[in-house]
Amino acid sequence: MAHRILTQIVLVGSRVVGRAFVEAYRQAQASAKYAKAAQNGQVSGNGSAALGGRGGLTVDEAYKILSVKPAAEGPSMEAVAERYKILFERNDPKKGGSFYLQSKIYRARERLEAEAKRAAGKAKQGEAAASAPP
Repeated sequence: MAHRILTQIVLVGSRVVGRAFVEAYRQAQASAKYAKAAQNGQVSGNGSAALGGRGGLTVDEAYKILSVKPAAEGPSMEAVAERYKILFERNDPKKGGSFYLQSKIYRARERLEAEAKRAAGKAKQGEAAASAPP
């Protein structure tokens, strides 16, 4: 009688562990595929912007977090710095704010700065290509 119960426990346990292992493997595969696509810039957020590498914020999300209007030539760094300073100080945990919100604000500023650098780099490459002799 005891060996039957023990056998059932082992079988049920092995099924549960097996299913969990298979599901974890599927999620790892999907995550690797998504990360590869994000690295290649093929994954987009709410339409236009690809995900950032570290923060995982899209440019659209960063604009929304900082309440800054997007510009055609890239984000206005003065407006970003001004909004960052205001929002970061308002959400100071010492003043009753939220560390989580402060982190989001910081990552949004970081994402928009990276986008501005990338836009400046593309502009320099375009100028260099235009001024190069044929």
